[in-house]
Amino acid sequence: MALEEMVRGVVEFVREHQMWAAPIVGALAFGELLAFVSLLIPAWSALIGIGAMVAASDIKFWPVWVGASLGAALGDWLSYWLGYTFKDQVARIWPLSRHPEMLPRAGRFVGKWGVLGIFIGRFFGPLRAAVPLVAGIFEMPYWHFQIANFSSAFVWSATLLLFGDALSRLAAWFWTMF
Repeated sequence: MALEEMVRGVVEFVREHQMWAAPIVGALAFGELLAFVSLLIPAWSALIGIGAMVAASDIKFWPVWVGASLGAALGDWLSYWLGYTFKDQVARIWPLSRHPEMLPRAGRFVGKWGVLGIFIGRFFGPLRAAVPLVAGIFEMPYWHFQIANFSSAFVWSATLLLFGDALSRLAAWFWTMF
């Protein structure tokens, strides 16, 4: 199944089962931010699509936003824990074993930016799930990580959902113009 079809299916399921919107976006965000799983489930496009649907439906924004934020924060927390617990063993796990440059790259990023790197890394594709893993490997102080983790999770999820909302409104406006 193509990625587009998967995203369309998830968005359509949420449209038909609106009461499940918050748990579904939470699960999507969790998968998007969880090390290793994020490479298999690029859920950011589904979150944008669901954000567009929220604007055009009776779904309340706040529960969806909180669900996505908590899912993202929990995904990063688990990635941090995996890095902290398994340290060097992580590099031998697929896909990192096939892409050995990812961990040193993320390590340089975290080393250069520190806590701010957790916040910034959430917004950049491959770094998104690698940065928390590396923060755990290099034993970034737990509470420093968590403050950056939770605050950036709320900003990241709002950005994706509101971007979808803006696209939906722009499309509706454009449609009425022509």
